[in-house]
Amino acid sequence: MEAIRKEIETLRKQIEHYSRMYYVYDTSEISDFEYDALFRKLQELEAAYPQFDDANSPTRRVGGQVLDKFVKVTHRVQMGSLADVFSFEELDEFLARVEVSAPDALYSVEPKIDGLSVALTYENGAFSFGATRGNGFVGEDVSGNLRTIQSIPLRLSEPLSFCVRGEVYMPRERFYAQNEARLRAGQPPFANPRNAAAGSLRQLDSKIAAERGLDIFIFNLQWGDLYLDRENPDSHFEMLDRLEQLGFPVLPHRIRTRGYDAVRAQIEVLGALRDALAFDIDGAVVKIDSINTRALVGEGAVTPKWAVAYKYPPEQKQTKLLDITVQVGRTGVLTPNAVLEPVRLAGSTVSRATLHNLDIIRERDIRIGDTVVVQKAGDIIPEIVSSIPEKRTGKEKPFEMPRFCPACGSAVTRDVDMAAVRCPNELCPAKRARAILHFASKGAMNIDGLGPQIIDLLLKNGRIHDASDLYSLRVEDLEDLERMGEKSAQNLVEAIDRSKRAGLERLIFALGIRQVGEVAAAAIAGKYKTLDNCFAATVEELCEIEDIGEITAKSVVEYFARPQSRVFADELKAAGVLTERVFSPHGEKLAGLTFVLTGTLPTMKREEAAALIAQNGGKVSASVSKKTSYVVAGTEAGSKLEKANALGIPVLDEQGLLALLS
Repeated sequence: MEAIRKEIETLRKQIEHYSRMYYVYDTSEISDFEYDALFRKLQELEAAYPQFDDANSPTRRVGGQVLDKFVKVTHRVQMGSLADVFSFEELDEFLARVEVSAPDALYSVEPKIDGLSVALTYENGAFSFGATRGNGFVGEDVSGNLRTIQSIPLRLSEPLSFCVRGEVYMPRERFYAQNEARLRAGQPPFANPRNAAAGSLRQLDSKIAAERGLDIFIFNLQWGDLYLDRENPDSHFEMLDRLEQLGFPVLPHRIRTRGYDAVRAQIEVLGALRDALAFDIDGAVVKIDSINTRALVGEGAVTPKWAVAYKYPPEQKQTKLLDITVQVGRTGVLTPNAVLEPVRLAGSTVSRATLHNLDIIRERDIRIGDTVVVQKAGDIIPEIVSSIPEKRTGKEKPFEMPRFCPACGSAVTRDVDMAAVRCPNELCPAKRARAILHFASKGAMNIDGLGPQIIDLLLKNGRIHDASDLYSLRVEDLEDLERMGEKSAQNLVEAIDRSKRAGLERLIFALGIRQVGEVAAAAIAGKYKTLDNCFAATVEELCEIEDIGEITAKSVVEYFARPQSRVFADELKAAGVLTERVFSPHGEKLAGLTFVLTGTLPTMKREEAAALIAQNGGKVSASVSKKTSYVVAGTEAGSKLEKANALGIPVLDEQGLLALLS
């Protein structure tokens, strides 16, 4: 039996070595056939002798573990975030501040990988567990999925105990292959490699994560010793070299340098490499190399003072504007959309872009047939920045909004005080479909699985006419529809039933009243307590609410004055939908405090942060004023953050908000 154990251990070491050479160092020491033979032999021995099972066996890299949920993990060292700078002027200000405490400091300049941050913990040379960043203090244990990443060493050559931080990403080639496979299977493609990586790492079935082909770069030592015989070096750069010697895939294209010009030059070099890299980057990280000097420079309230992330401007490409189509939204607004010659942009193929309204088209002199410049706003939403008139041939055509709704043929109207062109027909089929989609959306009634295709099928087949009809659907009404089986139908009916308990705040937002977002809906629910009370609301009463202005107040009163709104509300009540405010605070830690949310938070959507504040007795406002207690700012925060700074209002990031609650 001892001989069997030794043979299994030898096979594991051999396979780990060959995998590391292939996935980390891009070197094949044996053929695929020989490797597969070793792997199969190990699998057979492990199956025959389960007493020698090991969670870090290379056979675990194929996945197979299925969880009910992820276990929460408290980080021993906080996984913080960096302050962003968006220009060389802002970068120079950072360097100047550092020079006050640390003149002539050495900097490490590194690519900022666009992925998902994780921490890997090793005990006595073996991979122990790995967790997501979460809120910086508490993450989720995703060890099973991390074990499927071939470049992560499961055993080290030395019995070291430490924790490293890295960025999990999906290589571009793998991203393209995954999307092709998803399209062939009739599944929606991933939006970009970062979303694909994040979704893959949070699969409860590790076999799915294994099939996605994720990878990782290590960029920091969180805690622990890298040496058994001497102290860790003072240099971050040398620490990464040491981790690379141990078999970790560390950040490539990094340099250590000093001085403004040299730091700028390396950022420009990395920016020029973006298209040629096998992975996405969205910036460059500049950090002091000396660990001791970092301590001298110190930490800020929410971010370190010794490092920043320089964010590259949105990638721009030129392409052809083939046509402009018009889409009818849930409130009847006609939105022009650009049909583009497909172009690769910020990690995905772009063939469509919103043009917002006719005024923007005229302001930017955009014509059908133009060569245009496109980018992704926030690296997410495609938009046309400008046209290139000098490339015109004379065949280009100016665009005019249609005089009749393309969905129902009704004559359109233009808002006097807005740029919107609108279909006034309340029975317009396009408006109905969009209204139902909004009603079911995550921030509203949150009906999981009810997407635009299912809604179109339900309307087309006469199964529903408006959102209230959803609550009368049965499994047998759905299972015969295209792309729906018994299991899918059952899941959808259960999701619809769960949505009945969403509460008044979500319900008011779900109604799709013009000008009423989630914050305004919560404020209205807080004042009127039941949907029935909302029918008696007046403009004057509504304007007394801090987050409600006159335009919004008029929209609310107009909505509840319509006879069809009363009918719709009665149908919802009859179906068992909760039309009362059932919110009960979890505590009063934030009582008396008013918060404004701005920008993109790292782990929470803004509606989730707003709900967390409300659950603890706080209030969320849409605008910054002297009454604001805190502004919670994420990335790409805009004018609200500027106003907060001008008024001297405290600014928190997501971690700071959570710290208030801890």
